[in-house]
Amino acid sequence: MKTHLAIARGGLTALIAGVIAIGSVAARADDDNGGGKVVISTPLAPAVIGPFSQAIRVGKTVYLSGQIAIDPTTNQFMTGASIEDQTRRVLENLAGVLTAAGLRLDDVVNTTVYLADLNDFAKMNQVYATFFKNAPPARTTIQVAGILRNGKVEISAIAVDADDR
Repeated sequence: MKTHLAIARGGLTALIAGVIAIGSVAARADDDNGGGKVVISTPLAPAVIGPFSQAIRVGKTVYLSGQIAIDPTTNQFMTGASIEDQTRRVLENLAGVLTAAGLRLDDVVNTTVYLADLNDFAKMNQVYATFFKNAPPARTTIQVAGILRNGKVEISAIAVDADDR
C-alpha cells in the first residue's frame, strides 16, 4: 500500500511523517512490510531529471542524491564556472534539500565528493571547509571519468537527525 502526502509550493509549513518541509513536497511511501520512507523534494535545489529523488528519509537518516552545479532558480548549469563556484553551488543545493528535510549541514555525517580532476582537490576543499566548520562529516573523495553536464564536482551526502527539534 502506498500513501502520498504533498505540500504546495505556496510557502505552507506542515509536519509530515516527522519531516518539516517549507515550500517543499514530502511523500511517504509505505511498503508491504510496514516500513516506510519519505521522499524529500524542494525548489531550493534543482529539480530531478530522472527516476530518482532529491533525498529519501528513513527514520532519522536522510540520504541525499548527488548535486551538481545547477542554479535551482534558473535550472541552468554553471558552465565555465570555477571549481570554487561550482563547489559552492553544489553545497548550497545540498543545504536546500536539508532545509526541506528539517535539517542543517551540521547534521551531515558522511559525504562523497566526485571530482572530474583530482588536481582541483585543494580548491574544492577550501570552499568545502567553509560549509563544514564544526565536526566535519566523514568523507570520501574520488576522481571520476565524467560528471553530468561536464561538471567539475558532484557531492552526495547522508545526514542524521540527532535530536527531536
